[in-house]
Amino acid sequence: MSFLIEARDLGRWYGEVVGLADLSVVIQPGITGLVGPNGSGKSTFMKLIVGELRPSRGSVRVMGRTPFANRELYSLLGFCPQQDALYDHLSAHAFVSHLLRISGFSKSESQRRAERALKRVGLTEAMHRKCGTYSKGMRQRVRIAQAIAHDPKLIVFDEPLGGLDPLARQQVRGVFKELAAEGCSLLVSSHVLHELQSLTDRIVLIHRGRLLAQGCVRDIRSLLSKHPRRISIACEAPTDLAIELLRISGVRSASIADDDRTLTVETRRAARLFDELPAIASRMKAGITSLNSDDENLEAVFDFLVD
Repeated sequence: MSFLIEARDLGRWYGEVVGLADLSVVIQPGITGLVGPNGSGKSTFMKLIVGELRPSRGSVRVMGRTPFANRELYSLLGFCPQQDALYDHLSAHAFVSHLLRISGFSKSESQRRAERALKRVGLTEAMHRKCGTYSKGMRQRVRIAQAIAHDPKLIVFDEPLGGLDPLARQQVRGVFKELAAEGCSLLVSSHVLHELQSLTDRIVLIHRGRLLAQGCVRDIRSLLSKHPRRISIACEAPTDLAIELLRISGVRSASIADDDRTLTVETRRAARLFDELPAIASRMKAGITSLNSDDENLEAVFDFLVD
């Protein structure tokens, strides 16, 4: 199977500062979320992928090619950086057209592609205004537009949802899903973790320049044996149900919320609890109305892993 991105013992440092250290990871085509605390190496990893930086050690290959100084590969890549580096004296349309011209497109094709990309991110009415008059969210959409305008095969987004209002975030997420449906692969870094989880269940977590975990959120969470799972159960008889559930192997605690209807159980053996709960609830006529795992989400996994 061919890999989209393959990093082996990848490292990059800036003098005595380590930006990335011994990162080994393989990323398949599709949408992948990149997560890590500030200073974890996310931005350095992305710049290595798109060829802005040369590795200090190890290697990275993108679509089978080494990205640094690879002009052939650049036409297949799109990059939306976190830094705001627009030309304020140009309109959004002129700015995106200019970048397309530098990439080798004709004037007419550059203008056509710029208009299409800016419409796609919701800047139809404002595309001919100077970027210096734009809000933070509008400037972010221009950066997204320039990353997608040349129809790349892989687009790397560094915090693309930052500065966007809720409506714009929803629109941009829709654009990302459309791009994926069209066969484009996306690597998306974001601190808006619940929105990242709504895009994909494939997550790469890095911390202190190294791979911490990779996979879907549920699989990663299941590996965290030192952290018990919290399961919330809304029912008619929480006290009686708590007494029964505390007899199950692995259940550590049970507490009842102030509403006297919600039971929260902590267990190290969630599968065992889920197996036995139906029979117990039926026997007791507990009247369960909802069941969910409070910490089976990206925010909780992130907090557990970097704790």
